[in-house]
Amino acid sequence: MLVLITMVWGGTFLLVQHAMTVSGPMFFVGLRFAAAAAIVALFSWRHLRELTLFELKAGAFIGVAIMLGYGLQTVGLQSIPSSQSAFITALYVPFVPLLQWLVLGRRPGLMPSIGIMLAFTGLMLLSGPSGASLNFSPGEIATLISAIAIAAEIILISTYAGQVDVRRVTVVQLAVTSVLSFLLVVPTGEALPDFSWTLLVTALGLGAASAAIQVAMNWAQKSVSSTRATLIYAGEPVWAGIVGRIAGERLPAIALVGAGLIVAAVIVSELKTKGKIVEEDAELERETQG
Repeated sequence: MLVLITMVWGGTFLLVQHAMTVSGPMFFVGLRFAAAAAIVALFSWRHLRELTLFELKAGAFIGVAIMLGYGLQTVGLQSIPSSQSAFITALYVPFVPLLQWLVLGRRPGLMPSIGIMLAFTGLMLLSGPSGASLNFSPGEIATLISAIAIAAEIILISTYAGQVDVRRVTVVQLAVTSVLSFLLVVPTGEALPDFSWTLLVTALGLGAASAAIQVAMNWAQKSVSSTRATLIYAGEPVWAGIVGRIAGERLPAIALVGAGLIVAAVIVSELKTKGKIVEEDAELERETQG
């Protein structure tokens, strides 16, 4: 399921680029996630009345992490090139096991660690040589914080996955993301777009994709550790590149090597002894039990 939604995720980038021609980024993110929240609520409204305070808190925390990930990355893109943004954002891959180790005391196993290094190397190659520079400008710092937020989102989802109702917590996190995005329209000085059918249809389509992605993440990470999930999510730019190639874009050879390393990272992370499987199951149990 995570591989499938990562394919969908990678296929949304061309639509987002198209939407940016008729709307500012924060308004569009707010509209997209509002549509996503409405779609999930429509299919689970009977269960929303049973929303607990714990689920509200969990959904709010995840929603804030999603908003910081999207919002700060968008802020960074206003002053740094997309290749550099892609490179810095890719830091979420090593950040997930690092944060778990530093904050939660959970050290990843050998094979997942090798997989993390391969995936990060592959993402760097995909971003291109122009993305590897880092001068700690305001835009770079904002993007760096967004990478930490993305890592936090993955860890939070794994932490709460086994303790909440997937439908209810998804509605909350999507709604929180939408509200915060709309609130950021004012301080970022973004102009409100004119009504456009292109904007509306794109927001609804991507809202449906976001709804499916977040529901699947919340459901699948009940049985997939955050480290393994991170490796699967690292394949998102690979699928984005495939979709772009179908649409007529051409990837340089070094980017193809990077894509191959990401695929290899997922395979390597699966090469484990029986003892490692037991260890990973124990990690997942610790995550879901808080």
